[in-house]
Amino acid sequence: MSSPSKRLELTGVSRGFQSGERELKVLSGADFAIHSGELVAMVAPSGAGKSTLLHLCGLLDRPDAGRVSVAGMDTSALDDSELSTLRGQKIGFVYQFHHLLPEFDARENVMMPQLISGLDKATAAARAQELLDYLGIGPRASHRPAELSGGEQQRVAIARAMANAPDLLLADEPTGNLDPQTSDHVFQVLLALVRAAGVAALIATHNMELAARADRVITLADGKVVPAELAGSHAA
Repeated sequence: MSSPSKRLELTGVSRGFQSGERELKVLSGADFAIHSGELVAMVAPSGAGKSTLLHLCGLLDRPDAGRVSVAGMDTSALDDSELSTLRGQKIGFVYQFHHLLPEFDARENVMMPQLISGLDKATAAARAQELLDYLGIGPRASHRPAELSGGEQQRVAIARAMANAPDLLLADEPTGNLDPQTSDHVFQVLLALVRAAGVAALIATHNMELAARADRVITLADGKVVPAELAGSHAA
C-alpha cells in the first residue's frame, strides 16, 4: 500500500518500443515517487525518455511491466475508461504551449474541466476566479487568450490544470516559450501553488536555473530514474 503522502509512485516500471527488428528500451525497472507538496524537476537530453515517463505518469500510456500508482491507487488493473476517469479527477497537465480555447475567456477556460466533471456553473466560476486571483491575473478573467500576454496565457493554463484540485500536476516545458523574466515569474507562481495546494508536481524542463529551485532534480540514465547529481553527463 502506498504512503498517503505519495501522490505518484512508479515501482519496477519498464517500457520499450519496437524500432525495426530491435526493441528500444526506454525505461527498465524504474522506481520513482513524488510526495504531496513536492515539486520535482526532470532534466534529460532529447531522446532520453522524458515524454515516455510523463505519459506513463499521466496514465496516457501503460508500462510493459511494473506498477504506476496515483493518489495511492494502483492503476495496473484499470481499463481505459477507468484510467480516463482517474486522469480527469487526479491529474492536471500543463504543456509548453497553453492550448487555451480561443473563443472562451480566461475564466471560462478554467471552468471547462470543472463543468466536464459535473460541477455546476456558479461553483465552477467561483473556483476559476479564485485560482486566477491567486495566480495574479484575476483582473484579466474576462479577456480571451489573444488579449493576454504569453505569461498570462500560461498562468491561465496552470489555473485550468489545477481547476479540479488534482493530486498530481505534470508539466512539459511549461516556460519553454517565455522570456527569462516571464519564465521566472511563472515558475514562482507555479511553485507557490504546489506548496499551497499540497499537490505533487513533476516538471520537465531544459532550464537549469529554474530546475535548481525545485525540491529535487532527476534525470533518466540507463532506463532508471536517478538524481541528476548522480548521473553526471546524462543530465546535461
